[in-house]
Amino acid sequence: MNPNLKLLLPPPDEVSFAFITRSGTFTDGDLLVNKDGVRIVSQTDDESPPPIKPSDNHLSLADLDSIKVIGKGNGGIVQLVRHKWTNQFFALKVIQMNAEESYCRLVAKELKINQLAQNPYIVVCYQIFYDNGAIFIILEYMDGGSLADLLKNVETVLEPYLAAICYQVLNGLIYLHHEKHVIHRDLKPSNLLINHRGEVKITDFGVSAILANTADQANSFVGTYAYMSPERLNGDKYDNKSDIWSLGLILLECATGQFPYSPPDKDKGWEGFFDVMVAVVELASPSAPEQFSPEFCSFISSCLQKDPQKRSSARELLVHPFIKKFENFDVDLAAYFKDAGSPLATF
Repeated sequence: MNPNLKLLLPPPDEVSFAFITRSGTFTDGDLLVNKDGVRIVSQTDDESPPPIKPSDNHLSLADLDSIKVIGKGNGGIVQLVRHKWTNQFFALKVIQMNAEESYCRLVAKELKINQLAQNPYIVVCYQIFYDNGAIFIILEYMDGGSLADLLKNVETVLEPYLAAICYQVLNGLIYLHHEKHVIHRDLKPSNLLINHRGEVKITDFGVSAILANTADQANSFVGTYAYMSPERLNGDKYDNKSDIWSLGLILLECATGQFPYSPPDKDKGWEGFFDVMVAVVELASPSAPEQFSPEFCSFISSCLQKDPQKRSSARELLVHPFIKKFENFDVDLAAYFKDAGSPLATF
C-alpha cells in the first residue's frame, strides 16, 4: 500500500444528509433514487412533475405522506396521501384482514387484476400492497367525496342532474359487466365518487367479496345489505342484473331524499340488517312517486323488477327515454357539485 495516499474527508460542518429522505430516497436536483429505481422529476417552477400513471409501478408506501383520514367503514379507513416525489394526491384505502397470509396475498392479487380497470368511469387503482395483516389500495383521489356526501348537502337531486350522473354510472357498469365480466356486488351511494370536474366514477368493486369472507365484520354491513338485490338476499344465483337493482334504489333515493324502503316503526328506524333484508325480499318493489316524469318512473321500474330476467341491462338503460330526454341539455355537473358544497379538499 502506498503510504503517501491520503483519504480526504469534508469538514464535519459540510457533511449533510439532507439529500436522503426519511423513506430512504436519495435526491440530488431532479434525480431521485430509491430501492424501487431511478426517477427524474423536474424541479423548475414552470414545469410540474409528470403525474404517475397506473402502469408506472413507481409507487411505494414509504413515499406517501399521510394528510388526513377522509373515510371510515367497511373494515378499514381511507386516507388522503401525497406522493413525496411528485406531490400528486391519492386515496389510500387500508383494509384489515383477519385471515391467513396466503389467503390475503391471493386476495390482493385478485384485487389487482380486477381493479386495474382503464376506463374513465371507474376510479383508477394504481397499486395494491399486502403488509402486516392489511391490504393497502392506492386509488385515484376524487376530491368531491361520494354521492352519499352530496345527498347530505342537497337532500334531493333534480332529474336533469340525475340523468347526467346516471349516464356516467351506466357507462361504468357497461365496462364492468360486458368488457371485464365483473359484478360490482356493492353498489351504493358511498361507492359512487365525484370530483370538481363533474366526473362520477365507480369504486370498490371486488372489495365487497373480500369483506364478506371476513366473518367478524359481516354484521356491520347494514348499508351494503340495504342495496342488495332480492335474489342475492335469498341466496339464489345472480348475475350483473343485481347491480341494476342497486342502481335503481340509489337513483330513487337521490330523487326523493330518502331510502326507498321505510322501517316498520319510523321512530325507531331499522333495528338491524335482517329487517332490511325481509323488507326487500317480501315487500313489493318501490316505485317513483307520480310527481316525477313518466320517463323517470319508467326507468326506475326497469331497474327494480323483482325478477332479474325482467330487469333491463346497463346497455338497455343507456338508451332509455329518461337518459335520452336530457341528452341535449347543458347539464353542468361540475358547477352543480361545487354549488352543492361537496367536500373539496382543503389542506
